[in-house]
Amino acid sequence: MCAAALEEYCGSIFWNASYLNREDPDLPVCVEQTVLVWIPLGFLWLCAPRHLMSLFRRTQVNTGHLSKLYLCKQLVVSMLLMTAIAALAVTLGEDYGPSKDPPSTVKHPAVYYANPVLYTVTWILLLLCQEGVRRREGAVDSTTLFVFWLLLVLCDVFPFQTFLREALKLGEITDVPRFCLFYISFGLELIALILSAVADIPLEAKELVRKNPEAGAAFLSRITFNWFNSMVLKGYKQPLVQEDMWELSEADGTAYINQRFQHFMESDLGAARVRFQNRLKKKCVERGDKAQEEPFQNGLSNGLGKGVSQDVLMMGEKGKKEDEKKKEKKKKKEEEYPNSWMITTIYKTFKGILIESAFFKLLQDLLSFASPQLLKLMISYTQDTSRYTWEGYLYAVLLLVVAILQSLFLQQYFQRCFVLGMKVRTAIMAAVYKKALVVSNEARKESTVGETVNLMSADAQRFNDVTNFIHLLWSCPLQIILSIVFLWLELGPSVLAGLAVMVLMVPVNGLLAAKARNFQIENMKFKDKRLKIMNEILNGIKILKLYAWEPSFQAQVEDIRGQELHVMRKFAYLTSVSTFIFSCAPALVSLATFAVFVGVSPSNVLTAEKAFTSISLFNILRFPLAMLPMLIAAIVQTTVSRKRLEKFLGGEDLESDIVRHDTSFNSAVSICDGSFAWEKEAEPLLKNVSLDIKPGRLVAVVGAVGSGKSSLMSALLGEMHSIKGFINILGSLAFVPQQAWIQNATLRDNILFGSPHEERRFQEVIQACALAPDLELLPGGDLTEIGEKGINLSGGQKQRVSLARAAYSQADIYLLDDPLSAVDSHVGKHLFDKVIGPNGLLKDRTRILVTHGVSFLPYVDEIVVLVDGVVSEVGTYNSLRASKGAFSEFLDTYAKEQSNRTHSDSDLCQDIADVELIPEREDTQPDSPLEDTVSVTLKRESSIRRSQRKGSVRLRKTSSIRKLEDVDQSKKGQRLIEKETMETGQVKFSVYLQYMRAIGWGYAAMVFLFYFTQNIAFIGQNLWLSDWTNDAVEYYNITYPNWKRDTRVGVFGALGVAQGIFVFLGTLLMANASVAASRILHTRLLNNILRVPMVFFDTTPIGRVVNRFAKDIFTVDEAIPQSLRSWLMCLLGVLGTLFVICLATPFFTIIIIPLALVYYFVQRFYVASSRQLRRLDSVSRSPIYSHFSETVSGLSVIRAYGHQERFLKHNEITIDENLKSVYPWIVSNRWLAIRLEFLGNLVVFFASLFAVISRKSLNSGLVGMSISYALNVTQTLNWLVRMTSELETNIVAVERVSEYSELENEAKWVTDTRPPEKWPTAGRLQFENYMVRYRPGLDLVLHGITCAIDSTEKIGIVGRTGAGKSSLTNCLFRIIEAAEGRILIDDIDISTVGLHDLRNRLTIIPQDPVLFSGTLRMNLDPFDKFSDEDIWRALELSHLKDYVAGLQEGLQHEVSEGGENLSVGQRQLLCLARALLRKSRILILDEATAAVDLETDDLIQNTIRKEFSHCTVLTIAHRLNSVMDSSRIMVLDAGKIVEFDSPSNLLSKQGHFFAMAKDAGITLEDITAL
Repeated sequence: MCAAALEEYCGSIFWNASYLNREDPDLPVCVEQTVLVWIPLGFLWLCAPRHLMSLFRRTQVNTGHLSKLYLCKQLVVSMLLMTAIAALAVTLGEDYGPSKDPPSTVKHPAVYYANPVLYTVTWILLLLCQEGVRRREGAVDSTTLFVFWLLLVLCDVFPFQTFLREALKLGEITDVPRFCLFYISFGLELIALILSAVADIPLEAKELVRKNPEAGAAFLSRITFNWFNSMVLKGYKQPLVQEDMWELSEADGTAYINQRFQHFMESDLGAARVRFQNRLKKKCVERGDKAQEEPFQNGLSNGLGKGVSQDVLMMGEKGKKEDEKKKEKKKKKEEEYPNSWMITTIYKTFKGILIESAFFKLLQDLLSFASPQLLKLMISYTQDTSRYTWEGYLYAVLLLVVAILQSLFLQQYFQRCFVLGMKVRTAIMAAVYKKALVVSNEARKESTVGETVNLMSADAQRFNDVTNFIHLLWSCPLQIILSIVFLWLELGPSVLAGLAVMVLMVPVNGLLAAKARNFQIENMKFKDKRLKIMNEILNGIKILKLYAWEPSFQAQVEDIRGQELHVMRKFAYLTSVSTFIFSCAPALVSLATFAVFVGVSPSNVLTAEKAFTSISLFNILRFPLAMLPMLIAAIVQTTVSRKRLEKFLGGEDLESDIVRHDTSFNSAVSICDGSFAWEKEAEPLLKNVSLDIKPGRLVAVVGAVGSGKSSLMSALLGEMHSIKGFINILGSLAFVPQQAWIQNATLRDNILFGSPHEERRFQEVIQACALAPDLELLPGGDLTEIGEKGINLSGGQKQRVSLARAAYSQADIYLLDDPLSAVDSHVGKHLFDKVIGPNGLLKDRTRILVTHGVSFLPYVDEIVVLVDGVVSEVGTYNSLRASKGAFSEFLDTYAKEQSNRTHSDSDLCQDIADVELIPEREDTQPDSPLEDTVSVTLKRESSIRRSQRKGSVRLRKTSSIRKLEDVDQSKKGQRLIEKETMETGQVKFSVYLQYMRAIGWGYAAMVFLFYFTQNIAFIGQNLWLSDWTNDAVEYYNITYPNWKRDTRVGVFGALGVAQGIFVFLGTLLMANASVAASRILHTRLLNNILRVPMVFFDTTPIGRVVNRFAKDIFTVDEAIPQSLRSWLMCLLGVLGTLFVICLATPFFTIIIIPLALVYYFVQRFYVASSRQLRRLDSVSRSPIYSHFSETVSGLSVIRAYGHQERFLKHNEITIDENLKSVYPWIVSNRWLAIRLEFLGNLVVFFASLFAVISRKSLNSGLVGMSISYALNVTQTLNWLVRMTSELETNIVAVERVSEYSELENEAKWVTDTRPPEKWPTAGRLQFENYMVRYRPGLDLVLHGITCAIDSTEKIGIVGRTGAGKSSLTNCLFRIIEAAEGRILIDDIDISTVGLHDLRNRLTIIPQDPVLFSGTLRMNLDPFDKFSDEDIWRALELSHLKDYVAGLQEGLQHEVSEGGENLSVGQRQLLCLARALLRKSRILILDEATAAVDLETDDLIQNTIRKEFSHCTVLTIAHRLNSVMDSSRIMVLDAGKIVEFDSPSNLLSKQGHFFAMAKDAGITLEDITAL
């Protein structure tokens, strides 16, 4: 019916099968004139309204400027409009025009009028549409118009060839005008298509496009990610850095995402809060109801329960009630927050992307089932040689088109999903940050800073990972259902057998995974233990070297490592079992299915179509079945994160109305009868406080510890809950907390704190806060970067910076919470005079000062005395003293302490004049005497060097003068060591070889062989299958013999199992090999690190070394074997596929080489950029978290200054910086994937094309096999690149480990020249012109020391800091080697002896007592050389016997890390016990200035005098008193001996020593008294 109407409309036949049923098919003209015209035009008419809308909108776009491209487009369309009008004119002219022939009675059919008219209207519409596109903001081209032109050109290809063929057949052109018009318009359409593919970037967007090329990408470039090429190219030429990253588009920026998320969150959270309130009300109501119900029930039971005693019932009720209460309590704990709103908020915020990506995923899923159907058609085509060739080409092209569309949809889907994941993470991070700024104190108490940071890092990341794959929730079931449906159509019910096998695999895998997790947990335990010991070893490496204890600790670590590797091996075996199952699965599934299929009935014959279609369907099935359990597990984990986030984000906010700002009050601060508590329900800490402070007054708040002074400050800041009363404050606040809060920024930024920089004011503040001298010492002055938590400032400096920040802020009211406690008394005085006091910088402002310093109180205007949260008295200093109340008690308590201090202060004042603030400078390194000068000097130098790079330095006044000269040389000597080498570029092949060597070549070859054999078995199995399918042709219409069937199934199964077994064996070997490699690499690393000279540890941060043992060894243990195995399997898989295709269609070999080249280049480009982008991501991620934890710890300060907005902004910027590298990384993956998929699609295309070309010589089985292989190659190619880049990233660990295994060692531990058994018998020491420097290229530290020390002499060594005292001991132990000269002990040159021989014969009692975790006994005698009696005797002599005997375990008492569970004095005594055990003839005493109380010190001195009377003792003294009884005293200065004589002689000589003694207040009389 329809066809007839159309035939009348066209005036020719609409459809006839004979058109296609020939060697050169064609479409009927009528179809070309109707359907092929209507398809593109219909598409355009549907899409036009969208473009026309923008014509009627008011836009900001500059409509005046017309680009050349736009004019060209409009010109082409206008010309097309001309052709349409011309076509109409031709028809009219032919029908109605005057002609020479008699007018024809036959008019043209309707189509010749309709089509030109349609086209005319369309072209006019198009002119308008293109104008609409130009006016649309941010549009550079139009997808719909491009698709329209593409459709139009494709549809016009058919008439194109019809016209041509007709003309060629007839040898002349019948209808010249239409022929010409068609070709003209076809040419114009092509031009239009090309023009519409080019982006038209308006002038004003040029700048934006330079910063973010995506904004200027045309449609084709967007779907193939071509706009990303420039980034990849740059990354290939040189490693990318943060500056290379492009700007984010507005929609991807944190600010926009956060704003949207907050908008939806407000409404959803509001609704959730209402629900929550209702729940609570309901609970209360229920509780009330129960109370009412009870009497009623009792009444009933009287009537009913005749035999039941009343009591029993009551008991029951009571029990029930209590249970309920318990349950309620438990539930209350869990559900005490508004819940289940987060998912809806996320959905609403990102609805658009979600729906788009779901649409793409659906299309891709449906398309993925088209390939197997096409494959089936292809195979049936190759079987039937009578079919026309064009069919084959059609199928090949269709396969290509379907594959390309599938790739495009899939990549768009992935792109959207990953960007969605990124945005969700961003939204959560920003929301958590914003919440943290306003969260109330109760909510803040519930979670620590670490936990809150975790919300931001771990939980947000979880959401990110889940949203990436969220669509699989519906897509997986859909794929499974479709696969089963199609399989059922192929094979009927026997599919269920294969499916059953697949489903059975799931629990087996689950079991294995659970088991594997237990192994992993066990492994983590050993890992932690090993790292703990490593950490201790590295922290106490100095002691290990001095005592020659390295071998004992090495054995300990090796022991733990052995256990760890044992568990690892078990884990690896388990993995290989699961790999075996996983690799057997596909074979088993197809075996089960095919066996059942042919076994069910003899009429079922396996044909090539059935077999290979099913196999490709099974391949599709494998993915969703593997993914679903993983996805569900991930979602369960995310639920936990969701609850945590909802709890945090739904928590209470700080009440903003606690503090009023009412201008009608005339006092600066007034509290009216206020009571304040930290929590809503808690007891108030401050009770009935009333205060009235007039503007411009200085008020001191005093009181005992815990009387509520700091709480008063918090209340004024509005941080506490007001239970009654109110606070009113006039003007802005500045706050100095008790614990200074310092940001990780420059010193200047810390003081400015967001205010504009005014040089004069800044200098004033710095002078007043006594920061000027500090600035001179900091390398960058006020631009020095301060580390996190102010790590490179001393406590006093931090406090002064904090005060300077307040002083600079020019607020009206200053709240100073004890700012003077952390600084020395005279610095405190300076600060009070210059800043806080009546003549200070802030003299006109209102100041509330919490203080313990009594000396300042006379100068304040008013004093508020707090006792237990109540204001007990207020008044001036004198009036309060007179009243003899709480204040005078307070004064008496503190005055005592003060008087002791002032006594010592008066001496100081003279020194202050020449060097301002010495005492504080000494504070900067509270640990200075504890480390020997080597470490201090080295650390100091390295820190100077670091500061020249970016940072910060602390110097002590005394040594700074000399050190600064060293700096320039040290730059030469060693800038290298500081910066950790970050590998860039390609990994050297030698590193792979190194790992191979560690594995062992035999192992490596065997593993390769097994995997290779497995691949051969796989190929063999498929070849057997293709041979099997050929039986269908042979036994056509003949009964299929049973023996044949059994052979086929048997061999097929056997080959499948063989694959599994080979993989299993390969993986087992691989496991053994990789464990062996891990063992070798770790042993080499450990061995070497313990033999590295001390210099290395002083210039390398411990964290860096620990990292080698932690992260890098972890990578070598777990990641490398895994990725190596995957890579090998992928590689062999790809090679196998190519081999099979070449086997089936030998032509294919020609294509391989160009494909391989393209592949190689794409892969190299990608790996270079991707690796660097990953690094940038992790580098830019840490500032987010550190800024966050900084904010959380400084919340009260930020709120006090009212700087929340600024910090929010900063957070947004920080997250954006991170997104700038995350986004390109996501795109780089898509960029790679789409290129590789195109390659894979080409492989499919050529495989099918060559199959068509050479189909005469092929059997259908081979064709099916080669194409089904090719369909799989795309994924494998993708994986291969991923694996290669992963392997490259991981193998770097081997490089890093071997870098530290090849460091230069110190001298041998034991040499061939061993000293005599009892050496040194006398203990004589000789220094001969001894010189030493710490490192080549640095100055000498000791300049030619010559002296002789006799047996049993007691020598004291004194000198100022940096004079070289500690260097002497370092030389004796050969911690540093001589530059010139030598040291003789009993006439043996120590440089000829092995280090351990030397160090075992000397004994040192170091400054800081270092203990290791382990037993007490191990700490005294790690090698078990001594008997228990010896040890008890040593303990008795060192006065520890009673303590140790009193412990439960005695000598086996566990010492915690660093000896934390012993007091410092006990640790020092243990070191003495060590020395007593060793009984050597030479003792070096590095005098312990650590916190040893005087009695311990006396104990130690006496023991040493008694027990070591027969030894030579060298004492390095920091306090002169302790060496006054020495036989001789050596005075060192700047590395030379300046005086060396008995103490009394030195004092009478009035030289260096005399001066030092005078400083210490020691005179000759003191000596004679001794």
